[in-house]
Amino acid sequence: MAPRADLRHRLTRLFLGLAIMGVGIACMVRSELGLAPWDVLHQGLSERTGVPLGTVTILVGVAVLALWVPLRQRPGVGTVANAVVIGAVIDLTLAVIPEVDWTAVRWALMPAGVVALSLGSGLYIGAGLGPGPRDGLMTGLAARGPSVRLVRTGIEAAALAAGWLLGGSVGLGTLAIALSIGPLVQFFLERLRLPAPAAVPAAPV
Repeated sequence: MAPRADLRHRLTRLFLGLAIMGVGIACMVRSELGLAPWDVLHQGLSERTGVPLGTVTILVGVAVLALWVPLRQRPGVGTVANAVVIGAVIDLTLAVIPEVDWTAVRWALMPAGVVALSLGSGLYIGAGLGPGPRDGLMTGLAARGPSVRLVRTGIEAAALAAGWLLGGSVGLGTLAIALSIGPLVQFFLERLRLPAPAAVPAAPV
């Protein structure tokens, strides 16, 4: 595939994946059955400040991205897009999907949200255009010595605890994500990951 066509293909997958992730998170919000750790924090901050959830997600993403500077992490196109697109789509989707009173619908929204979040993650990661701000923070800290698993667990536990104290939603959805997000993302990523871009041949001397 030509370099420009390859880039267009990757960008399409990137933005589609991020949009699907935003819809998935919004579905989980409307289920009121619990969110992923970072989203618990975002929701808690939103509840305390009155700022829309998606906007808080963007602001936190930008703040986390600023922490990349001392870690000497380099953002990619996907990093910046991740910081903006997911939050924007969350707010748009929440404006379209009203609060749900029916228990059956809420229980349907929860797994739908988890699957959408996983599918979107597979598309966005598979595009290979850079990690999201939160993932880059984890890998940047891990490069200083601790294992990725330890850093990820510590940061997400802190985000979950802070979000819960601020009033974020913790419940079965939180547990569902913890147990299923890894296997589901791996499932989609194995099918959606694009090969690394072909190296550009060096010009003859």
